[in-house]
Amino acid sequence: IAFFVLCLLSAAFTPIYVGIVFLGFTPEHRCQTAGLPEFTAKCGWSPEEELNHTFPKKETHGDAFISQCQRYNVDWNVSGFNCTNPINFFTADSNTSHIPIVACQDGWLYDFHGSSIVTEFNLVCKDAWKLDLFQSCVNVGFFLGCISIGYLADKFGRKRCLLITILINSISGVLVAVVPSYTWVMVFRLIQGLVSKGGWLTGYILIAEFVGLNYRRTVGIVYQVAFSVGLLILAAVAYVIPHWRWLQLAVTLPNFFFLLYYWCLPESPRWLISQQENDKALKIIKRIAKGNQKKLPPSMEKLQPEEEINDKPNPSFTDLVRTPQIRKHTLILMYTW
Repeated sequence: IAFFVLCLLSAAFTPIYVGIVFLGFTPEHRCQTAGLPEFTAKCGWSPEEELNHTFPKKETHGDAFISQCQRYNVDWNVSGFNCTNPINFFTADSNTSHIPIVACQDGWLYDFHGSSIVTEFNLVCKDAWKLDLFQSCVNVGFFLGCISIGYLADKFGRKRCLLITILINSISGVLVAVVPSYTWVMVFRLIQGLVSKGGWLTGYILIAEFVGLNYRRTVGIVYQVAFSVGLLILAAVAYVIPHWRWLQLAVTLPNFFFLLYYWCLPESPRWLISQQENDKALKIIKRIAKGNQKKLPPSMEKLQPEEEINDKPNPSFTDLVRTPQIRKHTLILMYTW
């Protein structure tokens, strides 16, 4: 049961990890130009004809593409245009290179029936870097969160740390969907990054500590499989909900149900034993044994009482490189990542 509910948590992590694919979708776009829609309607052009007649083209590897960031610096409210080749009105020799071109000044039009942070905040052309910054903030949050939350999980417990990260992630995810400005979207997305990856890793640590050594590889693989299933579900949900704010709410609100883990998920007995809280650990172990209809091994009944041990372990980052064997494993994992 514990493994199943934690796999749900792993599947729900995907919108933060790869949600940029849908939240930051960049559709085909072009400059919004005053007077052009009226002229297009007058001529009865299709969208393709409007692009071919009224927008400059740029060549890439021998192919001509409509410029997405520039437009002709012309006034389409001027009379005298013809619908066959209107741009010739501004040049005598049909050479369009003589017509001045300017960057988009009145916004953009997007060929997309939904919405994304790109279309809402115009993160294209000279502001396209802001979309990269949006994901970079999440990754910075992952980096800082994994270090700090891992340490906190060692100090204050896996379950407590997991529940706190779930709560913060859920609240900040809802705020991402409702705040009005790009800056605040970035702030709360960063907070999501700070807690979500650390919470996901805490869930992995918790389930790995529930099972014996022989099963840790299996649960680790299945925990990742649950993440992959989450990718498929995310794609399906994004297909049904093409508007980024509603999509953000749809993938965030289920996280509040994970707060029910307070009642249905026990603390790690291994962590409790490491903290010399043997009575609590033994109580959880007996409950697990009863639920699995197993008999508790005699060795479990002989856990050393708390009062007989004076010093609690004090884990630190230096433990990752303290011995040659653990140092080798640490360097291999760092290189792999």
